[in-house]
Amino acid sequence: MMWLASPALPVGGFSYSEGLEAAVDAGLVSDEAQTLDWLRGQLQLTLARSELPAACEAHAAWAAGDSAGLQAIQTWVLATRETAELRRQTEQMGRSMLDWLRNLQPEHPALSLAATLQPAPAWPLAFALGAHALGLDATQTAQTLAFSWLENQVQAAMRVVPLGQSAGQRLLAALSADIPAAVLQARNLQGRMDAWQSFSPLLAILSSRHETQYSRLFRS
Repeated sequence: MMWLASPALPVGGFSYSEGLEAAVDAGLVSDEAQTLDWLRGQLQLTLARSELPAACEAHAAWAAGDSAGLQAIQTWVLATRETAELRRQTEQMGRSMLDWLRNLQPEHPALSLAATLQPAPAWPLAFALGAHALGLDATQTAQTLAFSWLENQVQAAMRVVPLGQSAGQRLLAALSADIPAAVLQARNLQGRMDAWQSFSPLLAILSSRHETQYSRLFRS
């Protein structure tokens, strides 16, 4: 879990702000309290209802070798990426995770199945494959994915709001306490794809603005 959650994992998660940089530019996030509200909203409204259940579902599908199930999750995830930058992010990070796994376990039997998901397994599916390959169960997969996202976003906030290291640690402490409930919600949504939700219009608007933002630190 620590290995997969590490910012040193070569997938580039640290290079994306997922709308946060645009929110700062728009004056919606300018201090620690607003950053906490922003990240808590993303955790509860997007990750817990879409990314995390998708990863849990994909974990089961990888374990079962369920090609049709994986393709259904892949189609759903890509359809919910409302901007070009969000779609490129999930494809790039998924591809990088797959490359990492090929180097780590080149004989893993799921790699041939992963190759059928074009252009590459989306990030939640690729992360679930990496977690499965390292022996994590679905709950551990969701916990690790949530903390990995959180740490990258807090690091982004420290750079772009900007915030100090002590503020970053307070954010990690406050939001880590929210992860168990988000994971429980995700597990309750496993097997119920019709109940998954990815409705975050402000995030989509800000992400689309970020694609052409004049000055930016993070990838678009």
